[in-house]
Formats: sequence, C-alpha cells, structure tokens
Amino acid sequence: MKKSLNISTKTNFMGVKDSGDNTPVYVFSYTVTISNNLAQPAQLLSRYWLITNGDGERVEVEGEGVVGEQPIIQPNESYEYTSASMIKTAVGTMEGYYDFELADGQAYRESIPVFNLSKPNSLH
Repeated sequence: MKKSLNISTKTNFMGVKDSGDNTPVYVFSYTVTISNNLAQPAQLLSRYWLITNGDGERVEVEGEGVVGEQPIIQPNESYEYTSASMIKTAVGTMEGYYDFELADGQAYRESIPVFNLSKPNSLH
C-alpha cells in the first residue's frame, strides 16, 4: 500500500427543501474519513470541492479547513467529519482535494475521489 492520506466518503439523502422560490433543492449529508498512512503528522489546511448536479451545473467551493477546523492527523490515526451539500437535481457528484502541511513543512495535496449524491431509487 502506498504511503498516503486515504480519503473515504459516505453519503446520505436528507430530503427535499424549498429553496424559497418554489424550486426544490435536494439535501445530502456526506461523511469523510481521512486516514493518515504517512510517517508524520499532517494538518488539513484547506479544501476544494467541485459539485456537479444532474443537469451538468457545476459549483466550486473552497476555503480553509473543514467544518471550522484545521485538524492535525497523527500517523496511523483518522479524522472524520460530516457536512452537507444541496443540489437542484436528485442526482449529482462531488470531488475535489484537500491541501495539507506535513510536520516537516512540506505541502501535500490529496485528491478526494468522485462520489455520487443520489436520492434513493433515482438511479437504475
């Protein structure tokens, strides 16, 4: 196994909300687990997400840390958080990357593999 930061995701459909202009938005929660398989601590500094809905509309989100934190993940340990995303269609995808700083000062970027957002029974 390659020494890296391993990222896994789980999603959950939370329901449909009215966006205020009679347009439904589909709400999904997602839980991300980041496992540090490196030989040194890694601090998550920032995130970048590309969210694409079923109509191909793309939204980019970037910022510092995740859920208000910039966690330091020790070797052989994991960090998990849950957040949410809203899209205008019953299906979509998310992907992106996290930027880390390693204990030795190196910058490190780890990709977040694409994952699906889908209302149950909307994919065949």
